[in-house]
Amino acid sequence: MAPSRIRALRALCAPLLLCSLIPLAGCTGSGTSAGAQTSASPRATVTSAGDTLESEYQRVIKNVLPSVVQIQSGDALGSGVVYDARGHIVTNAHVVGDAKKFQVTTADSEAVLSASLVSSYPEQDLAVIKLDKVPPGLKPAVFGDSAQVAVGQIVLAMGSPLGLSSSVTQGIVSATGRTVSEGSTNGTGATIANMVQTSAAINPGNSGGALVNLDSQVIGIPTLAAVDPDLGGGAAPGIGFAIPASTVRTIADQIIKSGKVTASGRAALGITGRTVVNGSYQPVGVAVVEVRGGGAADRAGLRAGDIITKLGDTGITTMTSLAEALADAKPGQKTTITYRRGGSTKTVGIVLGEQ
Repeated sequence: MAPSRIRALRALCAPLLLCSLIPLAGCTGSGTSAGAQTSASPRATVTSAGDTLESEYQRVIKNVLPSVVQIQSGDALGSGVVYDARGHIVTNAHVVGDAKKFQVTTADSEAVLSASLVSSYPEQDLAVIKLDKVPPGLKPAVFGDSAQVAVGQIVLAMGSPLGLSSSVTQGIVSATGRTVSEGSTNGTGATIANMVQTSAAINPGNSGGALVNLDSQVIGIPTLAAVDPDLGGGAAPGIGFAIPASTVRTIADQIIKSGKVTASGRAALGITGRTVVNGSYQPVGVAVVEVRGGGAADRAGLRAGDIITKLGDTGITTMTSLAEALADAKPGQKTTITYRRGGSTKTVGIVLGEQ
């Protein structure tokens, strides 16, 4: 399954009802004689547990939903999260596209607010826009600690799927530390490391919204949904991905301070490359098309025409596999690179540069 960009779609739909599954709670009878009446029946216990979880959901929604906005530019529609009280909003780069001006609607008002692009960083599929005029009571979201995100945590996804603003779905954190590549045809082509995988429904229009824990903290920005080839390229149910809060903060803080990303934290070779296939049309490596002077590959002695087959111990067969290997590395990291030149294969040391 390959992840695809979540695109906003127009839809006229009946109102949706948000429902939660109520877990059954068991009771133990230790210390109670057989047939004795207890102070709470099993049914009462189940209801109590359900009420508690329902109350938790409602509390989180009340706390966070006012910080989740709908973003529109032309026919494109997506979501965003209020980042600070100055009117900065973080979203996906593929939500803003090439636009510079936007219409923003908050969850607690029907008023349409104008906003302008601060900067977009397609390499990480993140962007920041800013409201032209900050309305009274604008509520920034609280971003959580990515290191505390754990598999099994209950999460809520908030955004505008299919244009249905202020929608909420629920699920769990299914996995952490995923490295996912976004298609270049319908997305930015970004390869993003350390993504949070979730079972919460992520639909077109959720892009740029909020993935929230039960402490009312944003732990990620929903960005991608997996595609199932057996479903004709449709979204695979229950497999979505969110950019972790730590990455969002790193990129957003730089954009707000400097108007651009000044230190990406992403490793790079300093080359332009293309995927090479063999006689059976199977990918077998990345051909170096151009080497940037002074970059990591240049310092390691690579030149145009070389075919990269390994980075460290990781086999490289395509541009995507190279991007994924680099996404798991850090600038300044020492490793090796294996490449073919003419009829021979060479392995040399390399110090990775920064994207």
